[in-house]
Amino acid sequence: MTRDNRMKWVYRLSLSLLLFLCLFLLMKLYPLYEPLWNALKGVFLPFFLSALITYLLHPLVEYVHDKGLPRFVAILSIYFLFFGGLGYAAVKGFPYFVVQMKQLLENVPALAADYKELLYKVDKGTSALPYSVHSKIENYIVKMETNAQNILTNAIFSLKKLVDYFFVIVVVPFLVFYFLNDFEKLKKAALYITPRRYRNEGVHLLKDIDQSLGGYIRGQLFVGAILGAAAMLALWLVGMPYPILLGLVIAITDIIPYFGPILGAIPVVLIALTISWKMVWITVGIMLVLQFIEGNILGPFIVGRNLHIHPVFIIFSLLLGGELAGVPGMILAVPIFSVIKVIVIHIREHRLRHPIDKSE
Repeated sequence: MTRDNRMKWVYRLSLSLLLFLCLFLLMKLYPLYEPLWNALKGVFLPFFLSALITYLLHPLVEYVHDKGLPRFVAILSIYFLFFGGLGYAAVKGFPYFVVQMKQLLENVPALAADYKELLYKVDKGTSALPYSVHSKIENYIVKMETNAQNILTNAIFSLKKLVDYFFVIVVVPFLVFYFLNDFEKLKKAALYITPRRYRNEGVHLLKDIDQSLGGYIRGQLFVGAILGAAAMLALWLVGMPYPILLGLVIAITDIIPYFGPILGAIPVVLIALTISWKMVWITVGIMLVLQFIEGNILGPFIVGRNLHIHPVFIIFSLLLGGELAGVPGMILAVPIFSVIKVIVIHIREHRLRHPIDKSE
């Protein structure tokens, strides 16, 4: 290895360590800027959600427009189909969602009693083991019980906070319509405020990000919706309680690669344990069938392999995202890592190998 190559690796490692140090400091200083972050989040959240929905719907608008419909008619068609479908699903499904959530809250004491009895049997069954092993098992049991209580508490708290986001829910559809209608104007405005010397580079970068990330995000959301609906139907048919709640959990967690199916299956199996071992095996079978369908049919054909990221880096990004922001961090980890990867490759290929003419 030449001296120049060694210096490059030293520079890369130093930069990586510096980035991790910055993340660590941000985590430690979070209590200081939490009020500012909450204020900014309340302001920018509607724009972020609207931009995301616009990004998802714009290719459909272009597709319908290319088929011969005027752009305004295409926008209205996709807009009303999307928000009309969401509204219809909310109107029809929300009452059942509320009923099942109420039933779950009412059954929490009974579920807790069943689990305490189950954990007591596990504890009693391991009493013959060496003291160190038995002690560790007891500690794991206590941690499991504490974590289950925390998860339920956080879920209830999150549902209560939905009322705080009522304004966001109302504003987002209006912003999405304006973004879709003025999409080309927004692109021109973004190019206009970009310095001339960086415009070509910026256009190439955005195209590379869209090519890498667009199909993945749309595909993952579509596959998650299909699996969530299939899980709701299957769990309802076998007589599993709370099928809508569990289906929503499966749909959301399925967005997370590798760990998502496990996270989605945990609450299903835990509730099945309070019913019977037969229900446990049935639900495990349903989860395995759903994941087989996703891994062998839906994933390859709908999501594809757009990211071209090695599994090791995906797992690393998931662990880092989970450590920084829990489940939301795991959901956003892979897309963020993909964007960073595209930016690094773009800088290396488009800027170092093909320098931009600064006289433009």
